[in-house]
Formats: sequence, structure tokens, C-alpha cells
Amino acid sequence: MDKLPMQSRDLAAEKFAQLAALFPQAVTETIVGYDADGKAIIERAVDPLVLQQEISIHVLEGREERYQFTWPDKRRAMVKSNSPATVERRDSTGTLVEVPATLRPCREESVDFDTTQNLYIEGDNLDVLKLLRETYLGRVKMIYIDPPYNTGSDFVYNDDFSEEAAVFLERDGQVDDDGNRMVKNLDSNGRFHTDWLNMIYPRLRIARDLLAEDGVIFISIDDGEVAQLRKICDEVFGERNFKNQIAIRRGPKSVQAQFDTWDKLGQGFEHILLYTKTESYRFPRQMKPLAETRLGAWNNHWRGTDRPTMRYPLFGITPATGQWRWGRERSEQATVNYSQMLLEIGETEVSVTQLQIDQWFSKQGELSPDLLRLSRNGRPEHYVAPTDETLLNSSWMDLLIGSSSEITQLFGSTVFDTAKLTSVISRMLRFSSKDSLILDFFSGSATTAHAVMQLNSEDGGNRRFIMVQLPEVCPANSEAAKAGYANIAEIGKERIRRAGAKIKSEVEASNAQLSLGEDTRTIPDIGFRVLKLDSTNMREIYYTPDETARMIIDGKGDMLIDNIKEDRNPEDLLFQVMLDLGVPLSARIEMRDILGADVFFVEYGDGHLVACFGKVTGEIVTAIAKSKPFFAVFRDGGFEDDNAFVNAEQIFQTYSPDTQRRVL
Repeated sequence: MDKLPMQSRDLAAEKFAQLAALFPQAVTETIVGYDADGKAIIERAVDPLVLQQEISIHVLEGREERYQFTWPDKRRAMVKSNSPATVERRDSTGTLVEVPATLRPCREESVDFDTTQNLYIEGDNLDVLKLLRETYLGRVKMIYIDPPYNTGSDFVYNDDFSEEAAVFLERDGQVDDDGNRMVKNLDSNGRFHTDWLNMIYPRLRIARDLLAEDGVIFISIDDGEVAQLRKICDEVFGERNFKNQIAIRRGPKSVQAQFDTWDKLGQGFEHILLYTKTESYRFPRQMKPLAETRLGAWNNHWRGTDRPTMRYPLFGITPATGQWRWGRERSEQATVNYSQMLLEIGETEVSVTQLQIDQWFSKQGELSPDLLRLSRNGRPEHYVAPTDETLLNSSWMDLLIGSSSEITQLFGSTVFDTAKLTSVISRMLRFSSKDSLILDFFSGSATTAHAVMQLNSEDGGNRRFIMVQLPEVCPANSEAAKAGYANIAEIGKERIRRAGAKIKSEVEASNAQLSLGEDTRTIPDIGFRVLKLDSTNMREIYYTPDETARMIIDGKGDMLIDNIKEDRNPEDLLFQVMLDLGVPLSARIEMRDILGADVFFVEYGDGHLVACFGKVTGEIVTAIAKSKPFFAVFRDGGFEDDNAFVNAEQIFQTYSPDTQRRVL
């Protein structure tokens, strides 16, 4: 049986290995720094001059001019997106050390843990995205993020972080010497743009990997970094995949109102950048509501685009240039429909009114027949029906981007004062199908999750969400802290609970009012499975073969019998295995008793994973093998003895040879 690596992939190392295999002569060594004793630290590298000779094309050198968008540490940010997911923990001496990361389930904070398809993940979103990359590669249909704006404001407040959040903020340079959280990115700081770009760049690179070929991403941003964000997104997603820079209304805010002279106008709108994964993808036609219903009207049936095949006789008129808007058969049928309409309402072309036409059309239901007539000035014109909506464009000024109103309605107080509104997210959701997977890795107050559940309840969709949020501590004097919420993640989870309960009650009330025989609405998935970023379930010796060998030589081999941390349970192991094997973290999980052993059965797609982390006997292996799973996973120390391990291989060869067997 193969051993699971139990850690995320190091893409940078993999790409280097591929390059080294193709061009071994370009591999060299270089000094990257010095240790505490002054000894040089040497790592393998690629010699660009040798590589240039091998590929026989022109390679740009540092002094040559070319178009590029760069900033200090960009290369490091790029490497960061390809490195394995890790978390930093303090060892027994208090020193910060990096260890492989995983996601641990938290049933007590979840809703409908066993059946929900939704995920809420707490942790640094960069490492979470790395962990999700393999499992959800190319599976996400829509991403919306509202990253922190680079406002340049400066504020400091005392923190009482959990270890995970505190370590993240210290690593990210957001904690001062006294342990206080701070935002020190002032305009006077030489790294004003650099720090923000280094934060967003690696996250967007991974986000692109997660997007499906027909996927879209929306990013909220203000004036401060919109120019830089456009350049980054053009690089990451491709300039040709830029679709729109959407303008959306924001509440009026101007601190300059008190002064007689101003240095700039107040900002009345924000930006939403829209990119697709592929240039050729076309999203469904989008509409937006009108303030008032527009009455029916008639439009010129001729258009200037020149298609000779669309020029034919109509009312005795054949255009010399341009074209008719519809094909010949459709246009001719539309003239018949108009005549039939006049007969039905008992009017003539002269006596009929627009109101009569609109009323007749509204009674046709789903038929919606085309109508075509000759206008009084002798031009063919087609009917445009009354409507309460119009084509959507890049001006979303009919919507307000953010308000505390929805939060206040749910919580009774303003526990989160920068929340986006569900109406904005709902409009974005309509760019993808009703069964899409939606990702928001700057979840904040979880507006995206709320919008997904709400829209599912309205149109019967089966959209699923993945929310990612760092458990950032709420300031002690904030409304959130006063209401008992320690961090933003707690607010997000509670919002989903409250919004889900509200949606459920609304659906039930709506169904109760229906008459017998009318279709009832289905309550959408209002649950969510909570996962938290944490250090690996495996002891450090699991990842260090040299240390393992040394312990055996020193006579401490008994310490290796169990390579799993004492504070981890079988469900913790299961989710790390699911990550390692690319099994969706929302897959349905069932615990079964097989001959006295607790065995996990995980259903996903067309296959299933079976995992047993307790004591394993031949009879248990036989029962599992007969279920013919795609994956079967066991603990290395769970087998009774070496014979049981060997026999397990033979049992699978007999009953399910195609099953992929793994041990940890």
C-alpha cells in the first residue's frame, strides 16, 4: 500500500524538477544567504544564460526595455503562491517554526454537518487556498472577493488573538513589539503599494487555478488600488479576459464637507472588476430591473450591419444595404401574427391603440408571439413588449454596494459596519448556472453565503458556497465585541445561521399560504460544515526520514509506533486524507460499524472513499474490499501485525484489485 504524503504540494519544487529534467545542464548552485555562524546557504538554481542557449530564442535581460508591471518582492510573492501550505507554531523554546498545514472539522460550530454541501473555513486564506487547490482545481464557477482596501489609515488596538490568528498577523507584519495589531501602511511608507500587492498577488494566482473554464471572478476595489489591481489581474487572468470595470453606488462619505476648500471630490461609487477564466467564454444575457415598467413600443426593423443574406422583400421593400433584424421566415410569420391580433381584438391598423396591443400581448403567456407591421411612414417595424427590466451594463448605480442594514436586521445591532449587500452578490451569482460552486476567500460578514442561500430559495437553485475568513479579533470597543463576538469569523458563522433560519421560516410561511395543488418551494441547503486551518495531524517525525532513522538507531523506535498527534481524532484524519486524495470536503460522510470497527464511508461523484483508522483485522479488510471503494485508507499502526498488512494486499487483489490503497 502506498503511503499518503499528508501535506500540500510544493508546486515550485515540482516545476523546478520538470525544468531540471528537460535541461539538466542549466541547473546550478547559488548562495542565497548565510546562517548564524556565517556559513553560506546554498540552493539549486537555474542559470538563465545556459537556458537561453538551450531554447535558442531571445531571452530578455535586465537592461532591455519591455512592458512590465512589477514591484519589490514580486518574485517572492510568486514563489509564495507555489509553496506548500504551512502554519507557524511555537515550539517548546518559543521559536516560530513552520509545519505542514491541514484543515480540521468542527462539528459543534457547524449546521447540518453530515448533509450540507457548504463550507466555512477559518484561517489565513493564502494557506487555505493552497490546501483547496488540488481538490477544487477548475471546479469553482464564480469567485467574489472584497479584499481589504489600501486606505493608508493608521490604527492600533490591543489584541487577544487565538494562537492561529496571532501568528498570522505577526508573520504578516501587522503586530508591533507590544503585540498590538496595527495598520502602518501610510502614504509616507515607501512600500505603500508594495505591501498590498504582495498580499493580493499570490492569492489571485491560486484563485485562477480554482476557476472553471466557464468561471468568472468579481473583485471589489476602491480608487486607491484599482489601477494596480487591473494590471495584476491582466497578468494573472490575461488582458483579453478582462470584461468590465463595473461602477456601483456607495454611500456618500466626505470628510471635506466641513471645509470651504477641497483637495478632491468625495467618491460616490466603487469599482468591481470582472474577469473570466477563458477569453471565449460567454456568460448568459443579464438584465436589471427598471424603476418603472416600460410600455410596449415599436422599433425600426432595419439595421445598419451589412448581411446580404438578411436582405429580402418585406412589405414590398428590399433594402439595398444593411439588413432586416430577423430571418425571412420569422419576419413573415410576425406579419401574420399582427394581422391575427387585429382580428381578435376587432380593430384596424388605424384604430388600434398601443394599450390594446399591450393588453392582448400580456394574455398570450409563454407564447410571446413576434409582431411586425408597416409603420405610417412606410417603414417595417417590430413590436417590443412591455417590460420591467432592461439589459445590464457596467453601470450598477441602481444598487448600493454596502450597508449595515441587513446585518442590523439579523443581529439587532451593527456588529459589522462594512458589510456588502446581498442584492449585489445576487446579481453576480446570475452570471453562473444554478448549480455552481461559489467561493469567497475574504468572507467578512458572509454576505456571499447569505446571498447564495437566498437566491437558491427564490429560484430553486442548488448553488454551494465555500467561505474563507481569518478569525481576526474584533476591537474591544466595537459593537461586535460588546455583543459577545470575539472575531470576524464568529460573526460570519452566526450570520449564516440566522440568515438560514430566516430563509427557512419564509419558505415555510410561503408554502402555508398556497392552495391545494400549487407547487411548494423547497427549503435550500442552509447548513455549513466548519473547518479550521491547523497544523498537520502527523507528528513531525512523519515528515523527516533522517530523524526517524536516527531514533531507530538510538533505540527509540517505540516512539514511532503512532505517528499521529495525541490530540487528533479519526475525523481529523479523515479530512486530511480527503484533502490529500482530492475528495471534495463537502462529500457526504457516513460512519458504519463493521465487525466492531468504526469505518468512514465517504460518497463523492461516481466513487467512494472508505477509511478505517482503528484496529484492522483480515475480516474487516475483506468487508471493506467487497464494497469496492475507489480509495481505501488505513492507519499504518492499525494492522494487528505484518501478516495482517500483507494479507490486506492479497484480499484487495481478490475482491477489488482496482481499489487504490493508502496508509498513513
